[in-house]
Amino acid sequence: MSDRERKIFWFAAYTKTNQELTIKKRLDGLEIENYLAIREEVRETSAGKKRVRVILIPHLIFIRTDQVTAFSLINELGVNVVYLKDPVTRHSLIVPDRQMNDFMFLLDFSESTVEVINEELKRGDRVRVIKGPLAGLEGELLRIKGHKRVIVRLEGVVSIATSYIPGSFLEKIG
Repeated sequence: MSDRERKIFWFAAYTKTNQELTIKKRLDGLEIENYLAIREEVRETSAGKKRVRVILIPHLIFIRTDQVTAFSLINELGVNVVYLKDPVTRHSLIVPDRQMNDFMFLLDFSESTVEVINEELKRGDRVRVIKGPLAGLEGELLRIKGHKRVIVRLEGVVSIATSYIPGSFLEKIG
């Protein structure tokens, strides 16, 4: 095995409809690190209030493993996913650790401070949040719906936006 085949990466993968939790459970059982963007919410039903798990980005799971294991999950273990491809190299899309850590932090942070954005956005200044609960988060500064937001972009996969962040909480980087 080459060094690249042994190195651990985050792979973005599509699942079939309503299979996200099943695949997560299977990966957990195989002790393969993974991330599925889920949030628990309280919903009003005819029987009263009920806690439900909401998948924030349908059909998308992230798997952290080496290249050989990533493909053995499909070919040998029958895990039903399709890895996203990098549009330039046509190889499996790899999400850099820093981007994935910011992405997970932002989605796990709060029930009301993120918004998933699927359309491509114009690139803005690279910024770091220096104050408040999101301190340390890095992304791009954009205006959405008239408010300053920090965008964390997983190239070729998805972008997410924070809620409004005051300019005094940000510093320009790079």
